[in-house]
Amino acid sequence: MLTVVILDVILLVFLLFMNVPLPFCFGGALLFMVVFGDVSMQSMMLWTFNQTISPVLLASPLFILAGVVMGGNGIAKHLLNFADVFIGRLKGGIGVVCVTTSAFIGAVSGSGFTGVAATGPIMIPRMVKQGYPRGYATGLVTVSSVLGLLIPPSVIMILYGWVTNTSILAAFLSTLGPGLLIVVLFSIINLVWTRKFKNIQLEEPLPRPEKIKLVKTRGLLAFPALLLPIIILGGIYGGIFTPTEAAAVATIVAIPIGFFVYRELKMKQFLALAEESATSVGAIMSMIFFTLMLSQTYVLAQVPQAIIDVFFGITDNPIIMLLIINVFLFLVGMIVNDATGMILVAPLLLPLIRELGIDPVHFAAIMGVNLAMGGVTPPYASILYLGMRIGKCEFSEILKPTLVFLLLGYLPVVFLTTFWPDLALYLPGVFGLLDN
Repeated sequence: MLTVVILDVILLVFLLFMNVPLPFCFGGALLFMVVFGDVSMQSMMLWTFNQTISPVLLASPLFILAGVVMGGNGIAKHLLNFADVFIGRLKGGIGVVCVTTSAFIGAVSGSGFTGVAATGPIMIPRMVKQGYPRGYATGLVTVSSVLGLLIPPSVIMILYGWVTNTSILAAFLSTLGPGLLIVVLFSIINLVWTRKFKNIQLEEPLPRPEKIKLVKTRGLLAFPALLLPIIILGGIYGGIFTPTEAAAVATIVAIPIGFFVYRELKMKQFLALAEESATSVGAIMSMIFFTLMLSQTYVLAQVPQAIIDVFFGITDNPIIMLLIINVFLFLVGMIVNDATGMILVAPLLLPLIRELGIDPVHFAAIMGVNLAMGGVTPPYASILYLGMRIGKCEFSEILKPTLVFLLLGYLPVVFLTTFWPDLALYLPGVFGLLDN
C-alpha cells in the first residue's frame, strides 16, 4: 500500500505541474487510489459528504463573497485615504499605508486575493505617480496582501480547525501575533528601502487646521470600514456569534455599505461580483471535496504513521524535525494553494506533531505562515501573478522586492512562530482557548 501511495503522490505532483485544474488533479489521484489501492469509493463519498455539510465550512464561501464585495464597494479606497492623512506625506509613508490597509482588509475578508484586488488598483498607480518603481510598488502590495491569510478571521484557519477538530477561535488568534509582527517588519523595511529612491515626489505637509479638517472628513468616510473588523472580531470573541455567523454578518454589512454609504456599488456590478464569487466557491468546494477524500484515503493507508517512522528514522531532535516540517510545508505551498495544502497536509502531519508534544494551536500558526507564503512564491504564486496583472509589471521587476520582503520580513517570522511558541499561543491562552 505504501508503494501505491508513493506512486499516487508522484502522479499528483505530475498533474499539478502539467497545470491540470486543481479539482481534477486530486480527483485523478483519488481515482488512482481507488483502482490500485483497493479503496471503497462509496464509503469514502458518504464520509466526505457528511464532513462537507458541516455548518463550520459554510463560513468559507461567505467570507469569499464578503471579500469579493469589499473589493468593489470602496472600503479599501476610504481606508487608504484616511491612513494617508497621517503618514502619506512622509517618505515611505505611503508604503506603510499599504501594509496597514492590507491588514485591515484581512481582518474582514480572510483572503489574500481580496487585499491585492482591493488595494492594488488604487495603491500601485498612486505610488508610481509619486516616483516609486513600478516593480517595488507591485511587490509591496502583493506581499502585504498575504496578511489577509493571517489576520483573523482567516479562511485557512477555518479549514484547519475543521479538518483537525481544533478550536477555530484559537486558530484565528494563533496567527494574529505573527501577522502583526509582519506588519511591523514590512513597514520598517519599506521605510529603510525608500531612502534610496531619489525620484520620490511628496505632497507638501498640510497646515494643522486643514489636516484636522481632512481627518474629520476622511475619518467619517472610513468609519464604516474601520467598524467592520470590530463588529466581526468583537462579535466572535465576545460570544455574540460563531465564525460562520460572523461571515454572514460581514457579507450583509458590506453590501449596504457599498450601495448606500459609499454608493460605489451598482446592481450590475454586484451581480457580476456575486457570479464571480459563486464561480470561486464552486471551484473551491469541488477542490475541498476531492482533497478531503484523498487525504482521508492516505490516513486509512496509515501514511501518518509512515511519516512518523520516517521522521524518527532520520532524527529524534525536535528542532531538526521542525525545520524539516517547515521546508516541507514551504514546498507544499509552492505547488498548491493554501486551502488545498491545509486540507491535504494537516491530517497527515498532526499525529507527528502530537508525538513531538507540539500544541495543535501552535501548529495552526506554523502551517498558516508557511502556506500563506506559497501565494507569493513560484511556481504556484497565485497572489503574485494577480499582483503582476494589476500592477502591469514583469516578473523581473517584481522579483527583487518580493524576495527582499520575504527573506528579511517574512522568513524571520516563520522561524519565530516555529521556535517561539508564545508568539502563537499567548493570545489563545489569554482568551482561555487552550486545552489544559
